[in-house]
This record gives sequence, structure tokens and C-alpha cells, in this order.
Amino acid sequence: MDASPTNPSDDVAALAAAVKATARRHLLKAGASGLSLDAVARDGGLAATAVEAAFPHRDDLLTALVVDAYDASGAAMERADRAAADAGAPAGARLLAAARALREWSFAHPAEFTLIYGSPVPGYHAPQDTVPPASRTPAVLAGILRSALESGELTPPRRTLPGGLLRPEALELFGGAPGAPFSDIVERGIALWSSLIGLLVFQVFSRTHDSVLDEAAYFDAAVAVAAETVGLDVPLGEGGR
Repeated sequence: MDASPTNPSDDVAALAAAVKATARRHLLKAGASGLSLDAVARDGGLAATAVEAAFPHRDDLLTALVVDAYDASGAAMERADRAAADAGAPAGARLLAAARALREWSFAHPAEFTLIYGSPVPGYHAPQDTVPPASRTPAVLAGILRSALESGELTPPRRTLPGGLLRPEALELFGGAPGAPFSDIVERGIALWSSLIGLLVFQVFSRTHDSVLDEAAYFDAAVAVAAETVGLDVPLGEGGR
């Protein structure tokens, strides 16, 4: 019996996957600024023409790596949040679970974390294709905050932030601005998101290793402190670190 013919699209997908796998290894050695199609071809034992067939330009390859990194990190948070929510966890515990998942992914994939949250790559401008994947992380946080708002788990702030600070799409991601006393919850959510990424930058890039005894426990505590800015209580202690 004759073997079934190979699907050309499968070959293209396999080639692209091989190129990206080699590129990720190259990122660990030389960083994104040192990435080139020739270097990937050399490191992967691939023909330069094969690499260019999958990704005609370096920026095409970088974009694919950026999208994959955002998707993978966002998916890790989504799985953790979904598992916590399915277990009936309160919003604060869901936030901690999602934050821990992002931390675990970041330490397991430092090159990809650096690619999306480190210094910009000279000469590279991320296209619009990267926006939806990049939105998955804040979307998880927004979903948790929306749930906490609807369930009455948030503590009203002592002072609201001024309005008119946000782009319309930021409000759309949250589902619209709520009324008082939580009318500034989106602004506060962005501060929470910034705090989470900043904390990870410090830990992944070893900025806290010489001042913190237990970085995992410190991470949990710092997430709890950051969550207070949105009026959310993150449970620590039993079950926490």
C-alpha cells in the first residue's frame, strides 16, 4: 500500500517549529539583539534558505517568538486561575495562583520573559499582531477583579484616582468603568499589573537575591501588598508560602 502523501502545511509548520526552537536556544546565549537568521541556521544545522522560507526576515521570527511567549505565559495564568476558580477559591486566592503561575513560567523561560519584558530590541517594532497575545495577562487580572467586584470582595478605596487617564480600549478590556466607589478600579488594576511585572523583572534578573532570604515567599507577600491597592485581600499563611 502506498503511503499517504505528506501534507505540505505540516512540513511548513514543522520547519517553523524547528526554527523557533533553535531561536529560543540562541536567545539564551546571545539575547534578542544578537538574533539573526544566519545564526539560527548555523546553530540548528539548517540551510539558510530553509530558515528564510519559514521566516523571511529576522523581525518575522522575533514576532513569532514574542507571540508564542505572550501566549504561553498568558495560558499558564489562565489555567491557574481557572483551576482556582473551579475549586471555589476567593478572588484573592485566584490572583495569587495566577501570579505564581506567571512567576513559574518566567523562571522556566527566562529568555522568552526577557524578550517580552526586558529591554526593547534595537531596530524591532512589534506589529499589531502581538497585541492580542500581550493582552492575555492583563485580561486574567481584569477577570479576577471583575469577579471580585461582582461578588463584593473588594474594599472601597479611601481616595479615588482622577478620571480621564485611560484609553478607551483599556476600559473595554475590563468591560466598562464601574460606578462609585470603584470607578477607578481599572486605573488601580493597571498599577497592580505593573507591580506584578516589575516584581518579576527584579526576581528573574536577580535584583533581589542579595536582599531577600526567601524570594518565593517574598513574591507572595509582595503580591498581597500590591493587591491592597485594588482593595483585594490575598490570603497568606496556611496554604501559602
